[in-house]
Amino acid sequence: MAKCEVCGNDYDKSFTVTMKGKAHTFDSFECAIHALAPKCSHCGCKIIGHGVEYNGTFYCCASCAEMSGVKGLEDRI
Repeated sequence: MAKCEVCGNDYDKSFTVTMKGKAHTFDSFECAIHALAPKCSHCGCKIIGHGVEYNGTFYCCASCAEMSGVKGLEDRI
């Protein structure tokens, strides 16, 4: 068993995610998202879908990017 780095639960079905060369152990996707998902630079929500990126800055959607002054990004074409 391995202990989740977010909640500390020692779980027999834990899993490891490697990100940027560093291994992270979690007991649930919820904890993995809490620890690793980027935050929208406008509203602060966790980006668990595709989101959008402009100049190295992440947004959960084109609307948040536009409200931050970014032009030309679209969620759909």
